[in-house]
Amino acid sequence: MSKVFHMYHMVNMSPWPFLMGFAVLSSVLGLVKMFTSASIFSFMWSMMCVCYIFFLWEKDVVRESTFQGFHCSRVVSGLIFGMILFIISEVFFFLSFFWAFFHSSLNPVVDLGACWPPNGLSPLNPFGVPLLNTVVLLASGVSITFCHQSIINEDWKSANLSLGITWGLGLYFLGLQYFEYKMAGFSISDSVFGSVFFMSTGFHGFHVMVGTGFLIVMFYRTVKKHFSMSHHFGFECAAWYWHFVDVVWLFLFSVVYWWGS
Repeated sequence: MSKVFHMYHMVNMSPWPFLMGFAVLSSVLGLVKMFTSASIFSFMWSMMCVCYIFFLWEKDVVRESTFQGFHCSRVVSGLIFGMILFIISEVFFFLSFFWAFFHSSLNPVVDLGACWPPNGLSPLNPFGVPLLNTVVLLASGVSITFCHQSIINEDWKSANLSLGITWGLGLYFLGLQYFEYKMAGFSISDSVFGSVFFMSTGFHGFHVMVGTGFLIVMFYRTVKKHFSMSHHFGFECAAWYWHFVDVVWLFLFSVVYWWGS
């Protein structure tokens, strides 16, 4: 029987999707246990498993795309479509938080004092740490765009430098957000204002954390010269995701921090 040649990549059997799902479930259960019994061991162990499985899974994908050459143009077009759908789903995820914020702020109920922010709550100054975080993310957007141009021009020294600056700014943003949470005069249990504030900004911080990890992986691949001027879709995915994180933060700063206060 003759072989059938096609333009698609038939992925081999892999244990990583099942193991990743189990590790994520364990991390959620560990998070619940941390909230109820103040025991952080289960959560930290589960997160270590998540990171290790992610590393092994990413290693397989890098091998398939870079060294085995399975990611041809037809496969890349499918990956582009999948990444676009993923970002659209993330847009609607954050849209739910903005919907909840506007629903509560435009027509505040009597229980909140019929005003927004509710009586007794002191919102954060939008022109303090939030404004600094805005500058940090905008600067990171510029640096990752410069990195993309450097890859296209095959200027690997500039690409490594600008990409290192990008994920460094991501870590700096997370540090500033942690400082902001420590200085906040309200908590997630302080009415719908605290709930929506910490859920929206907290999930954005989680996305920054994931995006920073994504960029660190791309930084390693750039140093190892896995990319070329015509084949660097992994980096493009990271750049699209990072720009999405930037745009979401601009809406959060404008609506939740500035207008909402």
